[in-house]
Formats: sequence, C-alpha cells, structure tokens
Amino acid sequence: MLFSKKIQMLNQKNIRYLLVGGINTIVGYSIGIAIYKALASNLGIIWVGILSNIISITVSFLTYKIFVFRTKGMWVLEYVKSYLIYGGTAVISIFFLWFFVEKMNISIWLSQALVIVVTVIISYLGHSRFTFSRRDI
Repeated sequence: MLFSKKIQMLNQKNIRYLLVGGINTIVGYSIGIAIYKALASNLGIIWVGILSNIISITVSFLTYKIFVFRTKGMWVLEYVKSYLIYGGTAVISIFFLWFFVEKMNISIWLSQALVIVVTVIISYLGHSRFTFSRRDI
C-alpha cells in the first residue's frame, strides 16, 4: 500500500514537472528570442544568453517550487541551489548558442531549440536530487 502511494505521488510530480517544464521551456525560449531580437546588435550573443538565462532561471525556479516540488520555506537557499544547477547548463547552453549562431550560422530559432533539449534533462535531475531535495537539510 505504501509503495503504491509513493508511485502515485512520483507520477503526479513527474506529470507536473513535464507540464510546468513545457511552459518554462516556451517562456524561456520566448525570452531568449525576444532579448536576442531586441538587444543582440548592442550586446552580442553571449550577453543576450546571460541576460535571458537570469530571467528564465528565476521564472523556472518559481514555477518548479510552487507547482511541482511544492516545498515550503527556504526560498533563498533553494534559489541559490537552482542557480548551481542552472549555472552548469547555462554555460553549456550559452556556448552552444554562440557556436550555432555565430560560427555555424544556424538561425537563433533552431539554435535555441537544440540547446533546450539538453538543459531540460539536466535540470530535472539536478532539481529533483539537489535543489528541492530535503535530504541535505
């Protein structure tokens, strides 16, 4: 009975993660494109990537905390931990975004989509095992 309840909770969290993650992906993708279109000529792709990551990470943190993992309190600690998870993926995504757009001349639309696939997988593993985990408290 306990095992069945645990599986049901896990599945509900996974479904919430996929739904919220899908929304976060669309929002993050849109933020990246909007900032690129508005500021790339003045800032360059790396600064566009940094700025869009700061905004997107904040949005993702809030939606995952509130709707997926539903943890209480510890806002600052979890926010900092989310930056640790997203920091690695941000460096990877900014590098590949720069490489695809500047060096391979792939459109920002396709480049951003390619980069997102990797970050979704890494972020789920990191958030579920580190950012919103209560094992380390």
